[in-house]
Amino acid sequence: MNWDIQTFSAAALGIALAACCGFRVFVPMLIAGIAGRFNLFHFSESFLWLSSTPALIALGIATVFEIAGYYIPFIDNILDTIATPLAAVAGTLLATSVIPVDNDWMKWIIGIVAGGGGAGLIASGTGLLRLLSSKTTAGMGNNVVATGENAAALGGSVLSFLIPVIMAVLFILFFIWIIKKMIRKLRGKPLVSRGP
Repeated sequence: MNWDIQTFSAAALGIALAACCGFRVFVPMLIAGIAGRFNLFHFSESFLWLSSTPALIALGIATVFEIAGYYIPFIDNILDTIATPLAAVAGTLLATSVIPVDNDWMKWIIGIVAGGGGAGLIASGTGLLRLLSSKTTAGMGNNVVATGENAAALGGSVLSFLIPVIMAVLFILFFIWIIKKMIRKLRGKPLVSRGP
């Protein structure tokens, strides 16, 4: 019974951390690496490099540049185009590193679908939000969006280790809400444009 709870908790942690990559690519990876370094969490053997000193230094530098970049007008929009595919990759990597499945193929498939898909969906949503902010506020509101994303990435990553199941459920509900919004928007658009 203990193993079942640990397995479920680890899977929830993977989903929650991956989702946080949709807000910031490197923040969840850095926090996971630090947690692994201080033995607060144990990665599977093939992902132990995430808690190594070179990886933590590289992730720390990347985190500083990523956070700073989102406060520079125009650069933030460029970062969004790069961040969406990177978020999917980072989400896949984090989810795969913690999901306790023995079969490597199954582990990667789950990591790609649950981790990469979730991170990519959130990154796309935040990118659209920033684009809307750029158009409606001439970029002045983008700093507010960036601060919210930073808080979500940092707070979500820390809470993922403290309450993984609750965070995973919250992110899954958030995914469902985003998908429903997208479906409603697509259904609301006419397939053929009508004349005047």
